[in-house]
Amino acid sequence: MSFKNSLTRLLGIDLPIIQGGMAWVATGELAGAVSKAGGLGVIGAGNATANIVRKEIKKVKKMTEKPFAVNIMLLSPCVDEIIDLVIDEEVPIVTTGAGNPGKYINRLKKAGIKIIPVVPSVTLAKRVEKVGADCVIAEGTEAGGHIGELTTMVLVPQMVDAVNIPVIAAGGITDARGLIAAIILGAQGVQIGTRFVCSTECTAHYNFKKAIIHSRGRDAIVTGRSTGHPVRNLKNKFSNKLSDMENRGISKEEIEEIGKGRLRLAVIEGDINNGSVMAGQAAGLINDIKPVQGIINELINDAKNKIEELGGLL
Repeated sequence: MSFKNSLTRLLGIDLPIIQGGMAWVATGELAGAVSKAGGLGVIGAGNATANIVRKEIKKVKKMTEKPFAVNIMLLSPCVDEIIDLVIDEEVPIVTTGAGNPGKYINRLKKAGIKIIPVVPSVTLAKRVEKVGADCVIAEGTEAGGHIGELTTMVLVPQMVDAVNIPVIAAGGITDARGLIAAIILGAQGVQIGTRFVCSTECTAHYNFKKAIIHSRGRDAIVTGRSTGHPVRNLKNKFSNKLSDMENRGISKEEIEEIGKGRLRLAVIEGDINNGSVMAGQAAGLINDIKPVQGIINELINDAKNKIEELGGLL
């Protein structure tokens, strides 16, 4: 069977698999590998400057001529220069997070760039569709990093019913079962983050990957609810400290201040005790590190086999 659909045709990709644009994790090496394997690789701009992101874009262009994307965090202090950069570098696709990209959409569209906002609610999905988004990523609370409240299972079908553009399911998806479930819920594709962290091409510190592999179902907890910006990460010394601060009613400003630089500490320096080990609830399903091509091949082959099995039951 073929996984070609309206999403793959729109983005010019072979498979309906989008890699999450994880700050510090989603470098050019990972994005290029995912695009080469037929999915959509995504560079995570995070709070990085244009010069840093440009280097990652160059890496992908050296690896493949296939489409790739840059994820732009709209709360970044560098957002305007990143917008200028993706236009200058003729990046074909942009995904966005942490807000509504409406003010930038006209410029991006004039440059021929497709826009895919990551959204946690139906309300925001409708808004971004009205201002010109090409499709949306419905991110459930199971995801790693910054999250909303609704689960993927209930968010995706509501969003599919509410908008007329393709919906990509995200949050808690790591294998063939997740891909099939998303398709049945009406999604045209899936975004996968945590599984791709545990790939050989991902440049994240081995300790970071090992923490994911050794985690279990209830280890991916949420901190920062009191700040209005909840984050899902693996339970450790740092998350315990944050929880204690929240329980004691410490101010939002103090909590946000202590969180600065913690993701880099875990991803780059490998301090998985004092850093923020952002990972989704699917971490409990991940048991190994393998090449991106192997991850995608396994996912697609397993999906085809399971769909054939389901065909005999229906």
